[in-house]
Amino acid sequence: MAQTPKQKRKAAAIDEKTLTKGQLRKLNALRKSIGDKLGEEAFGKWLKKQGTGKDDVLEDKNAALIAETLMKLLDEKKLRIPRGGYLVTRGRGRVIVEQPVYG
Repeated sequence: MAQTPKQKRKAAAIDEKTLTKGQLRKLNALRKSIGDKLGEEAFGKWLKKQGTGKDDVLEDKNAALIAETLMKLLDEKKLRIPRGGYLVTRGRGRVIVEQPVYG
């Protein structure tokens, strides 16, 4: 028994409930611009390249450099960081380090 094109499309369709809002927008834009079938194929390839998203969080290079530098100072016992930690911000050509205010 042969399947109709609609039945084939539903079997190979992408589960839209698991996609994020941005991914859904991209999928719909691809479907609209190059057609349903090609759009889904292109989106599937793009999604594979991107990874799952939540598990594949890229490391911030600046945060890694700051952490590495501070760990060296902690190991040398030249720095002590209390339990609450510090807030590090940047302002007008300087770095501002403050203890967070909880309350």
